[in-house]
Amino acid sequence: MTAHEGARAGLHLAQFNVATLRHPLDDPRTADFVALLDPVNAAADGAPGFVWRLVEEGQADATRMRPAGDDVIITFSVWESQEALWDFVYRSTHLAAMRRRRDWFERHAEAHVVLWWIPAGRVPTVEEAMERLRLVREEGPSPRAFTFAAAYTAEEAAAAGAVAEGAEPAAL
Repeated sequence: MTAHEGARAGLHLAQFNVATLRHPLDDPRTADFVALLDPVNAAADGAPGFVWRLVEEGQADATRMRPAGDDVIITFSVWESQEALWDFVYRSTHLAAMRRRRDWFERHAEAHVVLWWIPAGRVPTVEEAMERLRLVREEGPSPRAFTFAAAYTAEEAAAAGAVAEGAEPAAL
């Protein structure tokens, strides 16, 4: 799929991941990670293909939200395509943070990232993201919940009836 096929198909890619902190965010051992939050979030916001990211009301990010546990932070975003997300994750300033992730986060034995297709303009919920993560952990990758390593195109998800519906479309 080319960089804009998801958008042309009227679909966007939702991305949700969890990371278990080795130390609290206010611990000096996590200071380098905290210092990267604003620049990496700014890079995401300006990245080609970026659509939306979850931020807690009145905050610059969602690091205080803990739906997966007290020591687990989340990242939740929407992109025009898998390629746009891949480019941000592995070909931007985000890569520096990825290279040091073991300094700040525990290694997950089970899936910690999930991707799924949603109608363009729809804002996915944290509850939906947690359910998609549960699906990929319990059932493995499918058109409904997948990973970079076992991905499905927007067309494959649509053909399988796996495009997330639900909430009324909202402005992103």
